[in-house]
Amino acid sequence: MQLVAFSKCVQDRSVPELITLAQEAGLDGYDLCVRPDHQVTPDNVGTALPEVTRLLRQEGVEVPMVTGNFDLLGPDHPTAEPILKAMEAANIRFLKLGYFVFDPEQQDYWAEVDRARRLLEAWEAPARRHGVCVCYHTHSHGCLGVNCAALMHLLQDRDPECLGAYLDTAHLLVEGEEWSMGLSMAREYLQLVALKDVLLVREPKNEYGSKVPHWVAAGEGMVDWEDIFAGLRRVSFDGPLSIHCEFPMPPEEFHQRFVREVQFYRQQLEA
Repeated sequence: MQLVAFSKCVQDRSVPELITLAQEAGLDGYDLCVRPDHQVTPDNVGTALPEVTRLLRQEGVEVPMVTGNFDLLGPDHPTAEPILKAMEAANIRFLKLGYFVFDPEQQDYWAEVDRARRLLEAWEAPARRHGVCVCYHTHSHGCLGVNCAALMHLLQDRDPECLGAYLDTAHLLVEGEEWSMGLSMAREYLQLVALKDVLLVREPKNEYGSKVPHWVAAGEGMVDWEDIFAGLRRVSFDGPLSIHCEFPMPPEEFHQRFVREVQFYRQQLEA
């Protein structure tokens, strides 16, 4: 398993700064965002992705995966083919898609699942052609594939070499799915795991209460990390683990807390 960091939290850093940060934190590499205002953008991906990846790798910093923009859903998207070509040139295996937004008050669930499945199926040929596995991330609230059970509505019977599951430890907890149950459902498709912690807090709503997720530093929330890593070992997972430092913090504390996150997960990985 490789510990990489989601580059969204360091989008303002130069490539040399990314290298220094990874080396100081003991990070294996980066999950590179291909989004506007990042080191690699949809406009420059053809040249920037292979070059940034080359610069990182020559300093021992890996790039096993790329995260596309939120609206990257089908292979007909104008950025899809340029990203796939650049990934092939850079020898990057995994691509994270955007999200199929779902409104249960306005849309029919199974009709939207059918639409999403058709789009995902259409990825298989270009993914196979470029040697890329296209992955969908479990994201709570308002998306298809909110947990492993719902994700398998999208992936079942597709080719796991071309379409993969990207499981998120915190979002699965928010949705209330048991980790071992989810792993059992999605293990054939499991390619990527997002590492982040969450605290579910009761907040007042009218005259009763509501459940509100608060994103927190690793070990300060409710994710059972011993269970997470035991499960990953049980299914012989050996893919990238993407650290998401998305909890609020003062900018001046970022470096210290980023290093702490990496060290926390390194300890869990090596326990």
